[in-house]
Amino acid sequence: MLDAGVSRGVKQYPLCVMRWANHISGGKDAPRTRADCKGWRVKAIRISAFSDSLENLKIEHIPDSPLDPGQAKVRVMASSVNPSDVKNVQGKMEGTTLPRIPGRDFAGVVVDGPSDLVGREVWGTGGDVGFTRDGSHAEFITIPMEAVSAKPHNLQFEQAAAVGVNFVTAYVGLIRCAKPKANETLLVTGARGGVGSAVLQLGQTLNAKLIAVDRKPFDSQAFEGLKLFGYVDTSEAKLGEAVRQITDGRGVDVVFDCVGGELFEPALSTLGQLGRQIAITATGTRRVSFDLLDFYHRRVTLFGVDSRALTITDCGKLLDLMSPSFETGVLRPSRIAKRGRLEDARELYSFVANGGGGKAVFTAPPLDK
Repeated sequence: MLDAGVSRGVKQYPLCVMRWANHISGGKDAPRTRADCKGWRVKAIRISAFSDSLENLKIEHIPDSPLDPGQAKVRVMASSVNPSDVKNVQGKMEGTTLPRIPGRDFAGVVVDGPSDLVGREVWGTGGDVGFTRDGSHAEFITIPMEAVSAKPHNLQFEQAAAVGVNFVTAYVGLIRCAKPKANETLLVTGARGGVGSAVLQLGQTLNAKLIAVDRKPFDSQAFEGLKLFGYVDTSEAKLGEAVRQITDGRGVDVVFDCVGGELFEPALSTLGQLGRQIAITATGTRRVSFDLLDFYHRRVTLFGVDSRALTITDCGKLLDLMSPSFETGVLRPSRIAKRGRLEDARELYSFVANGGGGKAVFTAPPLDK
């Protein structure tokens, strides 16, 4: 039975069951119990084949499946489109099983499951979500109870949906792997991107000296709220020379490389003694080379971080750790550049595929409409 129970300390939706049903059916005879819901169909983007042209992005009305023990159903109020979501529907990500609802990041309201969770506003992401389990580009998503993470109260749903992949990847690479100390120098390539900007924000909370690297002229608005130690425009300057000048020849302590490919070796060369470099992607070429003698003489450490290795439950715990910093405003969600409904899937996916700046987000009507 669908339970509209009360959960202490969270915003309540005492009529969430009827609102949920009415939103889908549009009728006054909306079902009020799980038994009454038999035969329901819910809206989702679901792919049955991969396609470079994104022609496979179609709305389907699929049967609403009952929950298994230990699960909760979330009404998705907002979900974002990541570059990995685009690659996923194009067949460029390994391990995806079909048919599949894509989408990793989401924010919404628990509408079915244990009574202490129903009504809770939540957010989430996961390396399995949209790949081996159905994702967030739908009206509803089913998640394990252990993955339920309370959304920061000060964030709107669309803002919370723009956090997931970017900040989880940044947190694991920077906090778990590189572990920078106060006053160490942190260089971030692809600094205007979603992960890059998240790394810079996290680095600032650790009192690191921040060097942002991108292939465009400096724009103060792109780094609002950040205190940069230096900036390098790689379309105008060679990275190694520029960094040596900024650091008086000492090099940097940590490189978080959000670009890879041809920038991998130049970024690696900026590291000083005992430097650490994080690799999260391979733009362009997958194979790179570097001076191995120089590498071990500088005692450099290289970390590979793959957010796909983190389950939705793993990510829920990481979001819980970062939630207080979002509530205090120390961390800020990625900027939203484009919004739409599920029916606008090809438009939003194409925006991301073409390198649109900022996040693309699907939004849903309010629960009481």
